[in-house]
Amino acid sequence: MQYAENKDPEQVTLPKTDIKAILNARHGSPHSVLGMHTCTYRRSPGLVVRAFLRDAAACEAVLTSDTPPAVFPMRSLAPEGLFEVPIPWRAEVCAYELRATSADGRVRQFRDPYCFLPTLGEQDLYLFNEGNEHRIYDKLGAHARDLGGVQGVAFAVWAPAAARVSVIGNFNGWDGRYHPMRGLGASGVWEIFIPGLGQGELYKFEIRDSLGGIRVKSDPYGTCFEGPPGNAARVWETGAFTWGDAAWIERRRSQAGLLDRPVSVYEVHLGSWRRKPEEGNRSLTYREIAPQLADYAVEMGFTHVEVMPIAEHPFDGSWGYQVTGFYAPTHRFGPPEDFAWFVDHLHQRGIGVILDWVPAHFPKDAFALAEFDGTHLYEHADPRQGAHRDWGTLIFNYGRHEVRCFLVANALAWFDRYHVDGLRVDAVASMLYLDYSRGHGEWVPNRFGGRENLEAMDFLKRVNDLVHHYYPGALMIAEESTSFPGVTRGTSDGGLGFDYKWNMGWMHDTLRYFSKEPINRRWHQNDLTFGMLYQYAENFVSVFSHDEVVHGKASMLYKMGAWHIPEKAANLRSLYAHMWAYPGKKLLFMGSEWAQSGEWNHESSLDWHLCQYMDHEGVRRLVADLNRLYAAEPGLGANDFNPRGFRWINCLDADANVIAYLRTDASEETLFVVVGHFGGVTRTYRVGVPRLGWWREVINSNSEYYGGTGLGNAGGRPATSDPCDGYTQSIELTLPPLTTLVFKWAAGGQGGSGPLGT
Repeated sequence: MQYAENKDPEQVTLPKTDIKAILNARHGSPHSVLGMHTCTYRRSPGLVVRAFLRDAAACEAVLTSDTPPAVFPMRSLAPEGLFEVPIPWRAEVCAYELRATSADGRVRQFRDPYCFLPTLGEQDLYLFNEGNEHRIYDKLGAHARDLGGVQGVAFAVWAPAAARVSVIGNFNGWDGRYHPMRGLGASGVWEIFIPGLGQGELYKFEIRDSLGGIRVKSDPYGTCFEGPPGNAARVWETGAFTWGDAAWIERRRSQAGLLDRPVSVYEVHLGSWRRKPEEGNRSLTYREIAPQLADYAVEMGFTHVEVMPIAEHPFDGSWGYQVTGFYAPTHRFGPPEDFAWFVDHLHQRGIGVILDWVPAHFPKDAFALAEFDGTHLYEHADPRQGAHRDWGTLIFNYGRHEVRCFLVANALAWFDRYHVDGLRVDAVASMLYLDYSRGHGEWVPNRFGGRENLEAMDFLKRVNDLVHHYYPGALMIAEESTSFPGVTRGTSDGGLGFDYKWNMGWMHDTLRYFSKEPINRRWHQNDLTFGMLYQYAENFVSVFSHDEVVHGKASMLYKMGAWHIPEKAANLRSLYAHMWAYPGKKLLFMGSEWAQSGEWNHESSLDWHLCQYMDHEGVRRLVADLNRLYAAEPGLGANDFNPRGFRWINCLDADANVIAYLRTDASEETLFVVVGHFGGVTRTYRVGVPRLGWWREVINSNSEYYGGTGLGNAGGRPATSDPCDGYTQSIELTLPPLTTLVFKWAAGGQGGSGPLGT
C-alpha cells in the first residue's frame, strides 16, 4: 500500500450549494455528488472521491484496483463528516474503499455505498409503474445482495413526491443525513445498496416531503418488524427455510377447480387459543402452537385452520385487522421462518392453512402507509373515497397502478413465501360499494354515475385470477355481507372470481331463530327456510366466526334461547348438527366447538377447563363426529353446490318447530334425511322418505355421548308404505326436544350400527 501525493490538497471541486444540501439532508441526487466521479482537474481528466460519514474524524480513499493499493488522504469539508479528494491523471472510475478514523482512533475500512449501480432495472420499474410486477416484493423493500463479491443490503422504496429519502438505522445513528438514497427517474422509486449490513438490521425510511417536512416511515415491503413503540423493520430473508410439504402442495394442485369437496375450517386467533399461564400467561410461539393445533385439528376432523390476520400490526386489540406490515408475519410469535415452520407442520399433518387478508383498509398510524411521502400515496386524497368513518381507517386507491401492484403482490407473497392454502378476504362489501356506510353527498359516484367501486372490482378479479394461475388449488374466500352478484362466479363469466363466500345471511337468520325461546319459534320459521331461496346463487360457507362472539353479542352457548345451561347446550348441539347437514362448507370459531360460556377475550386463553363438563365436552364430541361424517359422505361434503342435492321434505310445520330435508350425492345413490326438532317437548312424528328400506340414525344430537338424555330412535327406523309429505312411504320417529337427527338410507334390513357416539 502506498500513499499517493496530493498535488493540490486545497483544491475543492464540490460547489458550496451541494455541500450545504448534503449537510442539511436536502440533496435530491446524492449519488451524483458522493462516491467516485470523473472530473476535469486542472484542465485534465481526473477523478474525485467524496464521502459523508458519521463519526469520522479523518478519511482516506484506498484504490484497491492498484497494486499495491494507492491511498489518498481526503480533505474534511465539514466537521459533520464530509470529505473529498481529487485524484489527478485518472481517466476511468476504478475500485476503491474508504478508510475512516473516528475521534477515538478506531479505524474501519469498507466499500462506499455510493460506488454501486442501481439494483433495480428498467424492466422492474416499468412493470411496477404499470401495476404488473407480480414479484415486486423481491425488488422493493430490503434484500441481502452480493454485488460483485460485496455482501450488503439493497434498499428500495416508492415515494414519488419525496424531495429526499434516506435509510436510517443503528448503523448510522438513525440520522437521515448519512445514507440518502438515489431517485430512479420518473418511477418514484428510491434506492441504495449499503455494504456490510445483514440479517436482523433494524431500519426505517426518513422522507423529506416537498414542503420540507420530515416523516419517518416503516418499510411497506418489510418482511420482519420489531414491536411497538419502535415498529422498525428488520432486514430478513425469507427464502432459507427448507420445506417438507411437497406432497401436500402436489395434492393441492391436483384439487384445482374441485371446489365441491369437504372443507371444514377451524378459525383461530393465535394469541389466545392457548397460553402459558405458568410463564406470565404468555402466548404460544409459532413453533409451540403448531403441534398442538395440528393434533387438535386432526382429532376434531377439521380440514383447514383459518388464522386471523397475522400480518404485522401494532395494536393487539385490533386482532390483526389494522395492518402496518402487510408482508411480515407478526413478531409476536416468532421470526418469519417460524411461521413457515408452522404452516409446514400443519401441511405434513394434513391440515390446510388459510389466512385472513385485509386489503380493504389500513390504519392512520404515522409510521406506516398514511400520507407516506407527504401526499395521499396509498389512499385517496378525497375523504369521500379514502376514509372509512366506521373504523377510523383509510381506503386503498385501487385505481393507482403501484398500489394495485403492492396489494396483488402481497397476496401472492403469502403463497410464495409461506405456502398458505388460501386467503379469506376481509370486508369485501366495503370495497365494492362507493357508498358503503355513507350518506347522501358523502361519496363520489363512479364514471358511470353508479355506486360500484369499479377499480376495487377490477383489483379483486385480478388478484383472484393471479392466485389461481400461480398457485392451482389455492382458495380465495370472500367475506361479503351483501347480495352483490357473482362473487364466486368466474371472471370470464363476469364474476369476481372468488372460490367461496361466507354466508352471512344464513348465519344471521339462523342465530335469530335459535335465540328465541322454543315456545316462540313458531313465529320465526321463515328464518330457517328463507336462506334456501339464494343458497345456490354462490358457493357458500356456513360460518359462525369470531365476529359473533364479541362486543356483547354473547358466546354461541349463551346466544341460545333457553334459561338453563343443559338446554342451551342441547340447542347448540341441534344447531351444529343442522349446520353440518345443511348445504355449504363449514367454519367455526375456536371455543365455539365446545360451547365456551364467555365471550372471546383476545387477551387470555380459551377456557379449556370447561371441557371436563358434558355440557361442553358433549358439544365438542358432536362437532368431531359431524366433521368425520361430513368428510366421509359425498352426499354431504362433496355435493354442497348442486341444487339437486337438497330437497325440502317438510319446512312448513312451524307449530311443531320441525324442519325436514333430504341430502343426496350426485348420483342419488346415497340418501340422508335430516330432521330438526327445535321445540321443547318430545314428539312422535312421521316424516316422508323417498325410498323403502332401513333409515339408520347416524347422528342424534341428543345422544348421551354428546351430553343429551339418550332418547332417540334405537339406531334407526324402517320405512313403511304410509304416505306422508308427498311421498308414498315414511318413517315414524321419536323426536326428542331440541334435537337434530340425521338418517342414512340402506336398501334393506337394519344393516349397520347405531348413531355415531353410541
